[in-house]
Amino acid sequence: MRGKKFSAMVMAAVILVGCTNTRGGGGGNGGMKEGVGTILGGVGGAVVGSQFGKGNGQLAMVATGTLLGAFLGNQIGQSLDKADAMYANRAANQAFETAPSGTSTAWRNPDSGNSGTVVPKPAYQASNGEYCREFTQTVSVGGRAQEAFGTACRQPDGSWRIVQ
Repeated sequence: MRGKKFSAMVMAAVILVGCTNTRGGGGGNGGMKEGVGTILGGVGGAVVGSQFGKGNGQLAMVATGTLLGAFLGNQIGQSLDKADAMYANRAANQAFETAPSGTSTAWRNPDSGNSGTVVPKPAYQASNGEYCREFTQTVSVGGRAQEAFGTACRQPDGSWRIVQ
């Protein structure tokens, strides 16, 4: 289960980082976006890694999380853009809000060719009163798919927030 949480948190962090538009006003290139993806992915991976193990084992997980997060952040930062994030977020919200459990909600950016799916599980009420759904998310960039697992909870304003 820890591996699933780790995968979901790293994937969520790198997707958010990779979707950040860091291009300069002059049209620029994607290098800055890759750099930001690498740095923020590494930080996110370190934070996630720190949640596992004790003592030296925890330090090893921080290092592993940092490296994995940096690599994934760089790769996704190269490829995902704001439009991809918009399509992915729209599909995720639709899946969490209305899709029957086990039903895939797909998205595709026709300009970049990047795509993905969100498959929610049954809703449940968490101990804090929020309604949540576990989900599987797949993101395909350049023909290579990455899968992650997570949990999203409905906020008081009706939006959904990925919590793990």
